[in-house]
Amino acid sequence: MADNARARKLADRIQVVVAETLDRRIKDPRLGFVTITDARVTGDLREATVFYTVYGDEEERAASAAALESAKGILRSEVGKQTGVRFTPTLTFVPDALPDNARTIEDLLHKARAKDEEVREVSTGKTYAGEADPYRKPEDESEDEDEDGHGREGEASE
Repeated sequence: MADNARARKLADRIQVVVAETLDRRIKDPRLGFVTITDARVTGDLREATVFYTVYGDEEERAASAAALESAKGILRSEVGKQTGVRFTPTLTFVPDALPDNARTIEDLLHKARAKDEEVREVSTGKTYAGEADPYRKPEDESEDEDEDGHGREGEASE
């Protein structure tokens, strides 16, 4: 089993090789604006997962996925040539969920900002309930002691 540093280096190299090969050699018209976002290799260097995003609607994403699957052999042979490893890893293409997650987070942040603005509008001109300083403060130390000279808890004062 290979070390993690070697697997990371191979994954980085696979990401670059696949991106360059898609740009230069693959002329499939179904292939849209594909961006290779990440690549991961298993510890035994036998399988590589390549993450990608496609700019466009669902139809363009499906067409690009089909184009990547049909170009898998060319991409794998190019990875084998340029990496020089004994066993060229099999490539699996997975659509990256990062843009969808980012879009969801942006929507949630937008809703939170709208709620904050709504609370800010409701609270303008309002005052706090109760007194400005809600903590009790002894007005005079002699009020805290009873007739025997003891404090509140029955302790002798100093």
